[in-house]
Amino acid sequence: MYITLNVETDFEIKSLSDLPKFKQLMEHLKMKINKSQLARELGVDRRTIEKYLNGFIPKRKRNKPSKIDEYYQIIAALLSEDSKQKFYYRRVLWQYLKDNHELKCAASTFRAYISRTPEFQAYFEEDKRIASPKGTARCETPPGIQAQLDWKESIPFETKDGEHVEVNVAVLILAYSRLRTFHLTISKSQSILLSFLTETFEAIGGVPTEIVTDNMKTVMDKARTEHFPGIVNVKFAQFAKDFGFKVRPCIAGRPRTKGKVETTMKIIDEIHAYQGQLTLEELHQFVQDLCNRINHEVHQGTGKIPILEFKKERNHLLQLPTEKVRDSYRIKHTLVKVNASNMISYKSNQYSVPAKYQGKKVGLQVYDNQLWIYYNTELIAQHLISNKKLNYQEEHYKEALGVSIPNYPDIDDLAKRNLAAIGEVYK
Repeated sequence: MYITLNVETDFEIKSLSDLPKFKQLMEHLKMKINKSQLARELGVDRRTIEKYLNGFIPKRKRNKPSKIDEYYQIIAALLSEDSKQKFYYRRVLWQYLKDNHELKCAASTFRAYISRTPEFQAYFEEDKRIASPKGTARCETPPGIQAQLDWKESIPFETKDGEHVEVNVAVLILAYSRLRTFHLTISKSQSILLSFLTETFEAIGGVPTEIVTDNMKTVMDKARTEHFPGIVNVKFAQFAKDFGFKVRPCIAGRPRTKGKVETTMKIIDEIHAYQGQLTLEELHQFVQDLCNRINHEVHQGTGKIPILEFKKERNHLLQLPTEKVRDSYRIKHTLVKVNASNMISYKSNQYSVPAKYQGKKVGLQVYDNQLWIYYNTELIAQHLISNKKLNYQEEHYKEALGVSIPNYPDIDDLAKRNLAAIGEVYK
């Protein structure tokens, strides 16, 4: 903006900070300042013009360092192309740093820091999600009426041992309280789904009136469409009848019908933050810990804590069927004893477990060509069924050596040599 005076002088006013000098010039020339014109030209209130003409100097914003700056190198390494880990959301990265690197700040503070750091912001902008073009009406149900069921499917995961697997997470959420239950599994077979639902109903102490699900093959023989009600699989229909709930399949292509469980799928993406960091057993425990954590946190949609709201919902659930009925859908669980070599036996072959379970009785489940070994409800080991006589996991063997010869200088090297020799003898 230029103010042209009646003398041979032009004074350029670029901002409010130029006004004190302008006032001096006008006083020197004994001319009156048109404050209303200045206010219109600069797009501010007349009182603001008055304030700056009288010498107001705004406080300068201090470039105060962020306490998150000390995590810059850690964040850069986690988000680098060389990292096996993947962070789909800023919240997941914040939670990972909080859990593993003692980051202490609010999630909103962390998101703001990422947004202010271009190299980090670019990481999250590369894979932007496209919002649904249509709005969705919010729908709530009374306590005990509805649960929503889904799978987080085919998640590629690299274990700490370098093994590449695909895992799935079964999810059931109670629509009123938002209480979730998760179950990590290699397979999505119907037997696993029915066993998961059985154990979930037992854990919550009842059955919802209806379950909303998509058209997964383990539930539906033919999908529901706008003009066809769909056909529920015979075995799942019998399961629903035995437990007393109604099956409500979504119309194919409309996942928003079960939006409460769809939202939960984003939370499970936190798994990718631990690529290459966990064994399969540790991943199983991580998924259970994740479920427990979100059940104790304030739900963003309701503003309430699911585990507390569930106390109101529990008494509205339908009664469980008899134990005999429940057992018919449960994957068989056999008790076996861990021997002195930290092994359990299955069909004349032996499989390792962590050393601390020596002499204890553990539970064994067999499905999808895998052995799943539990202590109480905790998964402690998983093995592919093998024809080899001895099946050690390296971590289990190193742990056992550490107990028997704790002062040996290089346990890792000894374990590798011994396991190689055992493999030659028993191959």
